[in-house]
Amino acid sequence: MTEKIKHTILKTKQLSIGYKTKKGTSVIADNINLDLKQGELIGLVGANGIGKSTLLRTLSAIQKPLNGVIEINNNTLENYAALDLAKTMSLVLTEQLMAKNLSVYELVALGRQPYTNWVGNLSEKDISAVKKAIEQTNLTNLKHRKCFELSDGQLQKVMIARALAQDTDLIILDEPTTHLDMYHKAYILKLLQKLAQETNKTILFSSHEIDLAIQLCDTMIVMTKDKVVSNSPCHLIEQGVFETLFPKDLIGFDKNTGSFRVKK
Repeated sequence: MTEKIKHTILKTKQLSIGYKTKKGTSVIADNINLDLKQGELIGLVGANGIGKSTLLRTLSAIQKPLNGVIEINNNTLENYAALDLAKTMSLVLTEQLMAKNLSVYELVALGRQPYTNWVGNLSEKDISAVKKAIEQTNLTNLKHRKCFELSDGQLQKVMIARALAQDTDLIILDEPTTHLDMYHKAYILKLLQKLAQETNKTILFSSHEIDLAIQLCDTMIVMTKDKVVSNSPCHLIEQGVFETLFPKDLIGFDKNTGSFRVKK
C-alpha cells in the first residue's frame, strides 16, 4: 500500500523576522525556509528569548515579516482577508483568557465565529462541529462547567477544542504546556499528536519541552542564534542540531537517548 502524499500547508521562503523601530531594524532570525505538511505535528523549540513567539506571531499575521514570503495553501499570507484567514488558521495564544465566566461549551462555540451570521446564531453544522471538538478533546463531562472552575490543564484542552471547532487546516499554539505539571505536559502534547493524526490538520506549537517534542513530533523547527532548521527529530539528532541549543557547561544532549542530561 503506497503512502498518501501529504501536501504543503505552510511554506516560507527566505523569511526574515524581527522589529522595525525609529532607531532601525532589529533582525531576530533570517533565511527561514519551512515546508510544513498536512496532518503533521510540528514542534518549535529553542532557548529562552531566541524568537519563537516572534516567529509564530509572524506566521499568524499578527506581525509583519521583515522580508521573504509566507504561503498558506499556496496563497501568500498578505493576500488573505481576515475572515478567510480565520477559516484557514486558528490560534491558541498564551494571553490570559478574559472570558472565564463562559461555560466550556460556550467558549468552544466561539471557534465558529468565522462561519456564523452577524447575530452569531449557530447552525446545525456549527453545533455539530462544536460537539465533535468537545468529544475529540475528552471534554464531554465538563461541557457545562464554567471555565473559571477548571484546572490549567482542563482549560488548555478547552482552548484546543475551540481551535478544532474553528475547523482550519492549520492550528498554531504558543507554549500550550506552560504552567502544567509533567503529566499534563505529556498529556497535552500526546493529545495534539493524536489530533494531528486523526483530523489530518497541521498543528504547530512552540515549547520548552524539547525531550517530549523529540518523542512525539513528526517535524521539529529548531531556532539557534545562528540559524533556523527544520527536519524530522531523527535527522536533527543525526545532524547534531540539539547539541548547539544551549551552553555546554551545564547540560549536554545524549544522542543515544534523545534527551538532555545535566553534567556531573
